[in-house]
Amino acid sequence: MGSQYVTIATSAEGPVLRLTLDRPDKRNPIGPETCGELVHALAGAAADPSVRVVVLTGAGAVFSAGGDLSRMSGASADRPPQGSGDPPGSPASAPAPARSASLVELLTAMHELGKPIIAMVNGHALAGGLGLVVACDLALASEQATFGTTEIRVGLWPMMISAEIARSIGRKQALELMLTGKRISAADALAAGLINRVVPAGSLEAETMALARELAELSPATIALGLRAFYRSQDMELGAALRFLEGELGRVLALEDAREGLAAFLQKRKPVWKGR
Repeated sequence: MGSQYVTIATSAEGPVLRLTLDRPDKRNPIGPETCGELVHALAGAAADPSVRVVVLTGAGAVFSAGGDLSRMSGASADRPPQGSGDPPGSPASAPAPARSASLVELLTAMHELGKPIIAMVNGHALAGGLGLVVACDLALASEQATFGTTEIRVGLWPMMISAEIARSIGRKQALELMLTGKRISAADALAAGLINRVVPAGSLEAETMALARELAELSPATIALGLRAFYRSQDMELGAALRFLEGELGRVLALEDAREGLAAFLQKRKPVWKGR
């Protein structure tokens, strides 16, 4: 499954699909190909009823250092280099078909997936890497991880990810991160509200997968409606949001899973979800 991609790797563990940013030699940069491959993988997850939860992480010691600065300056480094021993265009050196997308398309796909996405932050999550972490529904981080919007240090500004950050933490905290470009610890990221939990490095995978499996036991139909309603309502005026959410509650109550959940509670048994 992972062989169809160039910049990410995929693996399935029961109902949990793991997506790994897989360019550790470049600190897992986020460019058009990586965004495109993630969008394609998320579309596959959305269409596959056996996938209940997605875990997003990075290969090696870094989650992601953000956008590829060499690509921004005109060079193209989002793809791995071709094998040095192969002539250009030979089958052995040809990369997988390109799938390009913008960061806007990726962040939108993440919020519209309707299945929980958990960031498993194994190392530095900087610039666009931090944006991906914040765009995930939940985030667990190693105590060794660091976070920051470092774009200002090279004369750039975190335009798209500022929308994600400003919806997660206070204005003054967000602007301090963006104006100073400073890195903060996992403990400070937790205090600011950027992540949900800090765990020892040796426990990160076990705790993330335990949370993923816990979420996978819940009604996928209810989660899909709930997540989409949450993201669609957050920018509405209060009155409009309440009216919208009232309608969404009606949709949840009409689900077969809702009837099953209530019946199971009253009968003191474990519910059997139908996903509808």
